[in-house]
Amino acid sequence: MDNQNSWLAKLGVRHPIFAAPMAGGPSTPELVATVSRAGGLGFLGAGYWSADQTRDAIRRVRKLTEAPFGVNVFIPETPARDDPQRSVSTMKAWLRNWADEPGLAAEIDALQPEFPSRASFEAQMEVILEERVPVISFTFGCPDPQVIARWKEGGASIIGTATTPEEAVQLEQAGCDAIVAQGYEAGGHRGTFLPMDETRLIGTMALVPQVVDRVRVPVVAAGGIMDGRGILAALALGASAVQMGTRFLVAEESGTHPAYKHAILSWRDRGTRLTRSFSGRFARGIRNAFMDALDHAVDAKEIEIPPYPLQNTLTQPIRRQAQQQNDAERMSLWAGQGYPLARPMPALAVVQELLEELERVKRSLSL
Repeated sequence: MDNQNSWLAKLGVRHPIFAAPMAGGPSTPELVATVSRAGGLGFLGAGYWSADQTRDAIRRVRKLTEAPFGVNVFIPETPARDDPQRSVSTMKAWLRNWADEPGLAAEIDALQPEFPSRASFEAQMEVILEERVPVISFTFGCPDPQVIARWKEGGASIIGTATTPEEAVQLEQAGCDAIVAQGYEAGGHRGTFLPMDETRLIGTMALVPQVVDRVRVPVVAAGGIMDGRGILAALALGASAVQMGTRFLVAEESGTHPAYKHAILSWRDRGTRLTRSFSGRFARGIRNAFMDALDHAVDAKEIEIPPYPLQNTLTQPIRRQAQQQNDAERMSLWAGQGYPLARPMPALAVVQELLEELERVKRSLSL
């Protein structure tokens, strides 16, 4: 436990609670700053942002707090070897059935989705380095050791994301200072980057001790952790901290769409599922009509989903219209398996409640 606490102390973080980076809106500067001010570590989810958007968000956080915080980025995908145009064309035709307005169908037809350029990612990273963000985390890959070494030159702590022990070992060898061990239960996109059988998905309780035993750097547990009971369990397994996303989705400061929040709080019995329907990459979300329909079509081999991020681009018009119409049945409702435990409250109250629960559980176990 001393080693766990020394790493957090080095970061300037008082409590082992990280607010997960949630790209696409939920991780606002206000949410990040509040968690960091409370002694945890808030993360901006910059995966879909331009360099300018990233700089603006970083500076907004800094206006709100002097406490340490982090920025998370997505490692660019390698373009698929197979030509995806056939799957793109058939997907456009399928998506037109979900467009309520003729103009929306025309917008979908006109889309020309592309893989992101390496240049845009490098421009974003230059901003993060120039702004001297204290913690940088990344998802969807493992940069070369020389790249990570450069990121660390300015003093940033670098955290990679692993879904298997093998990925964790590779991240450590590349120079990461810590590793997020993302279990099967986690909401949102899976950080898998090594080829794997998707039937070999590892839950948080099984993954964390395996990663802890395979690497020498601190491990952050993620996936299904919603309260003090989960935090203590993760720490007992050897984690130095926990990363929680779903618990903060309904915090007052989050940028989660109101219909999305309502679904989390009202659709308790729907459950979650891993799907490629919205983005082309496996992500866990609350089941809704769009997910069920497209997953059924894929299972029936009626259609093939284009790879990430092409599918993410294709479904954007549908998701945008769904937000305008408060239609949660067509939104990507990313959430972990523990989402029925989420309750709305200010982010500061969330952190305080988690710490109180953690101490209460310790006392009940005479720890």
